[in-house]
Amino acid sequence: MQIPVFTVDAFTNQPFSGNPAAVCLLESDLNEDLHQKIATEMNLSETAFIRKLKPGDDFTKSSCFGLRWFTPANEVPLCGHATLASAAVLFHVQKNTNSVLTFVTLSGELKARQVKGHIVLDLPLYTAYPQELKEVEELIKAAVGDMIVQDLHYSPDTKKLLVRLSDTYERSVLEELKVGAQRFLSAEKTGKVKGLILTVKGNSSGKGHDFYSRYFAPWYGVLEDPVTGSAHAVLSSYWSEQLGKKEMLAFQCSRRGGELKISVRDDGRVDIAGQTAVVLKGNLTL
Repeated sequence: MQIPVFTVDAFTNQPFSGNPAAVCLLESDLNEDLHQKIATEMNLSETAFIRKLKPGDDFTKSSCFGLRWFTPANEVPLCGHATLASAAVLFHVQKNTNSVLTFVTLSGELKARQVKGHIVLDLPLYTAYPQELKEVEELIKAAVGDMIVQDLHYSPDTKKLLVRLSDTYERSVLEELKVGAQRFLSAEKTGKVKGLILTVKGNSSGKGHDFYSRYFAPWYGVLEDPVTGSAHAVLSSYWSEQLGKKEMLAFQCSRRGGELKISVRDDGRVDIAGQTAVVLKGNLTL
């Protein structure tokens, strides 16, 4: 059995930057345990599986597909960069003829469309609520030491903790911060945090990036994720309210780095746009 597989760098137009995802095209249903085995073998932060929903479906002509995402350790309910990568494989490699693609996922229906050299993802927008420091103090200490924390929010829908560092810190401080994410596992005592976002305010002059971030998810076997669409589904809500803006430009300050164009909508969703680079095409032999 041969399964077409691709490696796509998401939220970048340069190979070997952005966030890499593996994308598998499934002609028929796969044994359940093989999804995780393949994702572990690929050993990227996410492996996406695109599947046909009906026997007559075609990767070139159909507009609706099933989509699942697996880290090397387990399945996740939402992954933005692997959705972007999946849309890129269908649009750019398979030459899918539809203007909009719909993915049926654990987070409901997600749509992707092409706009001016970018792929735009239609994602849920997740509200983060004020979080008491005392409850997560040990985790914060493990993440940022004695740095000044300006704001703390928690998203119950995504189990992500958003830590906003003081506005006195520049982007370079966030980039240079040494984070031992493995320590988070023992420092997180509440059982409710499955992802940690560090963020700082961007350039206030109206040019450049509105905010910067880094994202850590050792609970899912990902110490640091290079560029994270699902984290920006939380960040978009937070920073839109803080900045009074619906259109924002964000940059995730991992070693690989990636840029995201954000448009917060009035219907409780967010459009996140990015570019992609397909760096590998091949087949898995099972």
